[in-house]
This record gives sequence, C-alpha cells and structure tokens, in this order.
Amino acid sequence: MAQLPQQNPKDLPKLLFADPQGRIFEHPFFRMAAFSGNRPAPLSASDLMPMPEFSKLFYLPDCPPIGLDPETGRYETVTEAEIDGARIPCQAVAAFPEPGLVRTHLPAADYRAKGYTLPMWGYTAVGFKRGRHRITALRIENNPRWDPRHYDDRDLLPAIRAYQKKQPPGPLVRHLRSCALDNHCFAAKNLFLQRWEAPLPVSRRCNARCLGCLSLQQAGTCAVSQSRLSFQPDRDEIVSVAVRHLETAPEAVVSFGQGCEGEPLTEARLIAGSIREIRLRTSRGTINLNTNGSLPDRVRLLADSGLDSIRISLNSARPAFYRAYYRPRGYAFQDVLASIRLARDRGLFTMINYLVFPGITDQQAEIRSLSDLIEKAGPDFLHLKNLNIDPDLYLRSLPASRSPEVGMRALVAWLREAFPQLQLGYFNQPRGAKI
Repeated sequence: MAQLPQQNPKDLPKLLFADPQGRIFEHPFFRMAAFSGNRPAPLSASDLMPMPEFSKLFYLPDCPPIGLDPETGRYETVTEAEIDGARIPCQAVAAFPEPGLVRTHLPAADYRAKGYTLPMWGYTAVGFKRGRHRITALRIENNPRWDPRHYDDRDLLPAIRAYQKKQPPGPLVRHLRSCALDNHCFAAKNLFLQRWEAPLPVSRRCNARCLGCLSLQQAGTCAVSQSRLSFQPDRDEIVSVAVRHLETAPEAVVSFGQGCEGEPLTEARLIAGSIREIRLRTSRGTINLNTNGSLPDRVRLLADSGLDSIRISLNSARPAFYRAYYRPRGYAFQDVLASIRLARDRGLFTMINYLVFPGITDQQAEIRSLSDLIEKAGPDFLHLKNLNIDPDLYLRSLPASRSPEVGMRALVAWLREAFPQLQLGYFNQPRGAKI
C-alpha cells in the first residue's frame, strides 16, 4: 500500500497497540493510520482532535494494527513489537468517543484472523502525540444535558431512594432502575434525577433484525448491550411515570422506543392510549417516539393521539443498504419514507436518527440519495449518530459499492450548506428547542 497522507507522516501521532493482556503502548516508530470503509485513508492535522475525558479505549484481540512507516509513507501491518526486550504480538487499539462526537475514520486493523464479533461500540481511529490521545472525530453538538459529568452514580443512588418513596416501584420502574444502575443508561438516570429526557420502554417484539441490535443478538455473535424488556408495562404505570416526569422535570421529554426494547410501533395501541391519558393530565413537556418508522398507519394513530415528536432511524438512504442492516420483516424501505413524510405533514417535530459510518455514509451515491430524501420528506432535524457495530461485520454485510467517498467532514459541511434550515446534532431535543 503506497497511499500517502496529506501531511508529513512524521507529524502524525504515534501508533497505539496493545499486548495480549490489553496493556496499551505507544509504538516507537510507526505512526497511526486510519480507515475509511475497508481502506486506509490519508490523515491531516484537521482530522484529529484531543480525545475527550469520558471517551474510552479498546483493544481488538487477534487484529494486528496497520501503521504508517514515517520514512517511506507506506502502510504496514504491525504484528510484533519489542517490549522490555521481548517480542510480543500486537493488537489494534480503538477509541469510543464520548457523546456528541461523530467519528470520521475507523481504526486501521487487519481483521483476517478474527474469529469473533466485536461488541457494539463506535470503533474510532486513535493515536498518541505530545502526551495526549488523538482521535479522528468532530463535535456535532455540545449539549450540557448529556455531558457525562452530570451522571455521577453518587447522585443517582439517593435520587432512586427518594423517587421510590414518592412512587412505589412497579415493574416498569424496577426495569428502569436496573437500566440506570446496571446499564448506566443516561435516560434512565434522568428519570430518577427528575430532569430532561426519560425513557418509557413498552415493547418486547420487533419487526426488524438489525445487525447492531442492542437488546437481541443471535447466539454466537456478541453480547447484548442491554437486556430486552420481558413484560408489557401496565398503562396506568406508564401514565403515572410520564406525568410525574413531565410535571416536575426541567426541559422534560418522555420517549417511547429505547435500546432495551423492540420496536414500539408493535405496541401502538398501548402507546396511543397512554398518550391520550397523559395529555388529559398535563400539557407540559414533550412526548417523543424513537422508532424504525416501519408502520405509517400506526405513526398516524400516534400523531393523532397527541405525540409531539418522532425520531426515525436509518443507516442509509439507499434501500439495499438499509435492508442489509435492518433486515426488515413485513415492511419496506418505502414505508419508512412514508412515515417521515406523514410525521412532517401531521406537524410533529420530525427527526431522522442517521446511523453514520465512515466510508459508507460519505459515499457520493449515499449523499445523492440522502439529498433526495431530505428534499422530499423535509425533516426538521438530522441526528448524526455513530453506528455501534463491528466494522468488519458491517462492511461484509453491505452490498458492494464503488462510489467514491468525500470524507465525513466534507459530508457535514455539505449538509450545512445544502440544507441551512435542517438542524444537525446528536441528541433528542425538547419541543421547540434550537441548537
């Protein structure tokens, strides 16, 4: 591989690697490399930022890193390194950026010997320079409501006790308590801290088989990130939890559709009845739905019941790429587009949860399809969310494409120029909010 970066290779951060025990080292010679899709991509200083405090580092077992030789400008697979006089096998290292950051490049790694599926994280290229880790990412939204510094469990534990004194826990509250304590779900923590956006999971079933499903994976793949809801919540408890939150929390949002459940549209009647009852008791706050948008008639039902906002998820505006990831059962990509248009026509604050992946999302063919979707459907807000998935699994599962990439930074710049009225961000917003 003879591709040269846009700046002097010697100015790039050093390559990071891990030993088989997961200890991370700075390579004395090789510089970091990065991938766009499954190919090395040139790096410049503008592609790198200091890794924020609440990001994480991972190592990829059996995946040697690919580094850049600063003398020749060539990419090399680094299988071994000398540590304390001994030769050890090298494992690639990746970062997981804290919320609000969009990764622009993938870690440069050789996956050929990997016989497992990586857990669902947003694997990002990382190096080390001048005493700091450097990652390939850009900040798309700086939102204090989702700053990890505001989610200290030392505040959460007394808040849970105080919450349960006023509202004896039923099955839904007990489930959310587990989400807050065991899964460290920020939205579940918000419920007990009585602020901002709180979750209302309702569904055990789903009509898609997403490759990166957080709550259901086939045996032999990878561990789920969250335990799926195992019961149908009672409408009275849903309403009680929602009303209390909307009445007391600042910038209050309650959201159906969480990572710990299936597709909420499969429980549309339960949600519709809950929304109507909630709005009989309070007009405060925002009632939101996070969904795959697969069933337009049920979206219409919820809109007519008093829903305020909707966030519909897509990994791609190209039908074949969408199907490869979502693997829908009983619906089509056109149904999703119909739901986006219907929500906008019904006056909902309409968001697209766009699951982005360097080397796929920034392909010219994808940009053309996305432009067409935005022009026809007219969403209010586009979330740019890192798709948490094993990069090797995702790329092997998608259709082949020779469409050239423009880069993730160029994609964001194009969106801002082409659609100035479209808000770009990372997090759900309260009704009427602007970022």
